[in-house]
Amino acid sequence: MTKAEKVDFTIKTLRELYPEIPVPLEHKDPYTLLVAVLMSARSTDVRVNKITPLLFEKADNPYDMVKLSVEEIREIIKPVGLSPMKSKGIHGLSKILIEKYDGKVPKEIELLEEFPSVGHKTASVVVSQAFGIPAFPVDTHIHRLMYRWGFSNGKNVVQTEKDAKRLFSKDLWNDLHLQIIWYGREYSPARGWNLEKDIITKTIGRKKVVDAYYKTKKTR
Repeated sequence: MTKAEKVDFTIKTLRELYPEIPVPLEHKDPYTLLVAVLMSARSTDVRVNKITPLLFEKADNPYDMVKLSVEEIREIIKPVGLSPMKSKGIHGLSKILIEKYDGKVPKEIELLEEFPSVGHKTASVVVSQAFGIPAFPVDTHIHRLMYRWGFSNGKNVVQTEKDAKRLFSKDLWNDLHLQIIWYGREYSPARGWNLEKDIITKTIGRKKVVDAYYKTKKTR
């Protein structure tokens, strides 16, 4: 297969598997999505989705959030981990939203990256999922699969994002980044990986990745 054929096969397979694409983090507007994505750093979406309703019951907008102290926010979100940093970030960005943006989340990645505890990936997720603006946020699943599929060298997420944007048409970015995440979770995880079920990697995967998989299976 040529690189273009591999890209087409990947897009076609993901579309067949995920014609309708659920958004992993539960939210009702750009603000609650921003907070949820911030909370998801080094945590799981399942865990975050259990905690956000407790937080949003008390404050689901920046005006109510700043009425809570950093310590009150921290107590609520402790189960997601990194609560000292995340609680300061949530309180701090809420204050900035009120002071600079009339309580509304901006649509520009560059502006979002100026908020405390908001990095490039978080900002990309928000503009993509909340506003429908093309972006390709790279998480661990996308980083892993882009390498397994031979679409990126796997050195870092910055390079992986550049490679993804170069390979895939811009109008597909918002769907594809979610489809790849779901595929990575269900068919091509980091642990407990079964290549026989991973149709994309089995068909187009980097040769040394596939060979290493079978070599490991034989030695067990």
